[in-house]
Amino acid sequence: MTDNFDIIDTPIDTQSLIDKVTKREAGAITIFIGTVREWTEGKKTLTLEYQAYKPMAIQKLKEIGEEIQSKWPKTEVAITHRIGHLGITDIAVVIAVSSPHRKAAYEANEYAIKRIKQIVPIWKKEHWEDGETWIGDQLETTPYPSGKPNVKDESND
Repeated sequence: MTDNFDIIDTPIDTQSLIDKVTKREAGAITIFIGTVREWTEGKKTLTLEYQAYKPMAIQKLKEIGEEIQSKWPKTEVAITHRIGHLGITDIAVVIAVSSPHRKAAYEANEYAIKRIKQIVPIWKKEHWEDGETWIGDQLETTPYPSGKPNVKDESND
């Protein structure tokens, strides 16, 4: 299950996540695809920029997978979140969940996106027609007085 969770800076291959959770005993696979939308609270978005503390973000994605398997036994989970600059309609996150029954797959998938926003260290900067700003954490509850998150680049680790 460890290779089922990733943070990448290239387009997400949705089919590869589906392949990771496909099992003979699964009667359902749900896919959540989060995309960059053009309008947020009346402001036109041009692009988004995501940054992450990658080692911890991947660890937190794994934790979410463990939580899901505990709450919904016999599920399989794969999550990939993209970082970097993304344009309108680009895919930012894909969550794939398989389960013997559809209800568990739907519930687990919804749980995953809520938990990502709560605990995974990924930050978003919105670029609008009239400026740009770091939004904060994904729940938009943590402001950045310096104007941006303090992220140590450990991508070469």
